Amino acid sequence: MAMADQKNDKPARPAAPRERSGWLSRIAPGVRKAFQKRADTPENLWVKCPETGEMIYRPDLEAALWVTPSGHHMRIGATQRLKVTFDDGQFERIAAPATVDDPLKFPDIKPYGEKLAATRKALGEQDALAIGYGTIDGQPAVAAVQDFAFMGGSLGIAVGEAFIAAAKEAVKRQVPFVIFTAAGGARMQEGTLSLMQMARTTLALNEVKAAGLPYIVVMTDPTTGGVLASYAMLGDVHLAEPNALVGFAGRRVIEQTIRETLPAGFQRAEFLVERGMIDRVVTRAELPAVLGSILKTLTMGRAPSKAA
Repeated sequence: MAMADQKNDKPARPAAPRERSGWLSRIAPGVRKAFQKRADTPENLWVKCPETGEMIYRPDLEAALWVTPSGHHMRIGATQRLKVTFDDGQFERIAAPATVDDPLKFPDIKPYGEKLAATRKALGEQDALAIGYGTIDGQPAVAAVQDFAFMGGSLGIAVGEAFIAAAKEAVKRQVPFVIFTAAGGARMQEGTLSLMQMARTTLALNEVKAAGLPYIVVMTDPTTGGVLASYAMLGDVHLAEPNALVGFAGRRVIEQTIRETLPAGFQRAEFLVERGMIDRVVTRAELPAVLGSILKTLTMGRAPSKAA
C-alpha cells in the first residue's frame, strides 16, 4: 500500500514566473502598437528605377502606370496591360487553347516542364500571351499582350496557338486586332516547333486582313528575334513605347559580325521612327486615346460589328 502511495504522488509543478512589468507594458496600448512591427506593411514599398537608380514610392509609380519620373517605361504584366488599355479597365478574358507542355522532352538542369509550372504559379498565367476583348477609347477590339516576365515572352506553341485564337476571335466579332509585343525571340526548349509559329501566325493574320480588319502592333521593351521577324512587323500601323528595344539580333552580335561600331540609340524606338520602321512613339498614358483614334479612322464607314 505504501508503494502504491509513492507511485501516485506526483511532483509539484513549479510556480509560473510572474510577468515582468517593463516600462513598455505600463504605457498606453495605443502607444505600444506604434512600437510593434506591422505585419501588413509591404516589403516592396519602394521601387528602384532601372534607368536612374532613383527610389520611387510604389503607389506613386502605380498611379503613373509604372512610368518613372525620368520617363522610363517599366515592364508591366499582361493583366495590368489589358486593364490600362481597355476603357475603365473592363474587358472579357478570352481563353487560349490548351497545348502540350514539353513536346520535345527538352533536357536541362531543371526540366522544361518544371520551369513552366513554376512560372505559371508565380505569374498566374498559362503562358506568355494573354487575350482580352473590350473597347479602347470607345472602339471595340481584341487585344493580345505578350508578357516578358513569362520566360522572356518567348514564342512557342502556346503563344502561337493563343495568337491564332486572338486573330480568329477578331474575325468572328468583326473587330480590329491589337497586339502588344514583348519577346526575346523563339522558345529554344521547343526547337523547330517554335519556329513554325512564325509561319502559322502569319497565316492567321491573312484571315484578319482578308476580312478587312485593322491589325495594330504596339512594340514594348523588348521586341526582338522571331517575333520581330514575323507578326510584329506585319501591322497596318506600328507604334512603340518610348526607348523600347526593337531589333532582330543583339547590338553586340551585329557589331561583331560587321566589325563596326553602331550609332548611339541603335535599335531604340526613336531611332527606328526616324528611319520609317516604326510609325510613332507613344507614351503609355497616351496609348488608349491614340489607339482609339487609329481604330476609329481605319474602321470608318464600316458597319458596326454584332459583338459591339
